[in-house]
Parts: sequence; C-alpha cells; structure tokens
Amino acid sequence: MIERLQTKPRMSRIVKHNGTIYLCGQVCADATKEIGEQTQTMLDKVDELLIEAGSSREAILSATIYVKSMSEHFAGMNAVWDAWIPEGYAPARACVEASMARDALLVEISVVAAEL
Repeated sequence: MIERLQTKPRMSRIVKHNGTIYLCGQVCADATKEIGEQTQTMLDKVDELLIEAGSSREAILSATIYVKSMSEHFAGMNAVWDAWIPEGYAPARACVEASMARDALLVEISVVAAEL
C-alpha cells in the first residue's frame, strides 16, 4: 500500500511504502539567511516531516543534499549537518552542486527513512 501525505497537484511532501518513507526536497524557511541558518531550518522541516510520518532522524537511510556552491557553502552546510545527525546514525549520503529553483536558495535535501 502507498500512502501519500500533504499531497498537492505537483507532489506529495511525504510518501510511505512498505515501511519506507520518502520526503520531497526540503529547503530553508528564509532564503535571505546565510548557509548555516538555511541548513538548520531545512533540517528542522525534515524533523517535522519525519515525526509526522512515524520516523526520526535516527532512521534516515539516505540523504541527497544539493548545494548551490560547493566551494562557498559545503563547509557551512556540513557544520550544521554534523551537529544535527546523531552520532552512530549517519545515513548513506550524496552531496552535489546544483542550480536551485530560486536564486536565493543555497541548499536543499531529499531524504529516505525507515518507518519506526
């Protein structure tokens, strides 16, 4: 069975299937902020969606992180990520440089997690 939560015409924010949770891409709350705050508020959204879906950051299986500029933003994003991810629970992760949907966005994340 497939369950879709917070569904809109273009996408669902959460999709659950066979005990696996897929989150759509998440961005920051305020794109006028620097990379650290953009990353933190983006991860806060991930926390909220995981809780709604019946999971947590300890159950993240994989994360794909899109960074606007690796040379400018990779270290700042990683500083926040490293403090956010619980020790011993690091998921499989890919991080790529990418164009963003809006110019002010510096980072976006897509997450797959296990349902608890």
